[in-house]
Amino acid sequence: MTVGTRTAGLTIERIAPQHIEGFHRRKYLAFLEAPPLDSTRKFVMDNIANGHPQFVAVADATVVGWCDVIPMAREVYAHRGVLGMGLLPSYRGRGCGTALINTTLAEARRQGFARIELAVHADNTAAIVLYRSAGFRTEGVLKCAAGLDGLYKDLILMAIVHETLAPAAARNARDRPITS
Repeated sequence: MTVGTRTAGLTIERIAPQHIEGFHRRKYLAFLEAPPLDSTRKFVMDNIANGHPQFVAVADATVVGWCDVIPMAREVYAHRGVLGMGLLPSYRGRGCGTALINTTLAEARRQGFARIELAVHADNTAAIVLYRSAGFRTEGVLKCAAGLDGLYKDLILMAIVHETLAPAAARNARDRPITS
């Protein structure tokens, strides 16, 4: 199913079984190598079965980007989702990421997620700008939270709290002073 409009020669589509192999070939942001294809297939099929917001950007029948909001597992956190996304470098800076994240966030909002959160590498300026333009706000920094080969990077924690879905929580978070 195609949703939204065509942007920069691509379509934003709800993920479907035919996208699994293309989704599997994406860049793995928190993995050193791709998980087994069977694990990816299970992840995607579970998301499809449960109706979780998960979309792909497709150009010339090739998955060039993805974005999803996966709910937290425990009931007490069920109002929260974690956003993940990736876009091939040749499609960045052309409005594709904006179309992809806006489509995914609209579906998450429709499904009633009151809070959507993410962690982004502090040196990923383009992603931070995209997330801020989509409404995310910085909530904190995890120092030296990602590491490889003895090099460590900070992670910035960002979130959107939808005041219409969680008005008291959003108001309290907005009004609470930040201390270090």
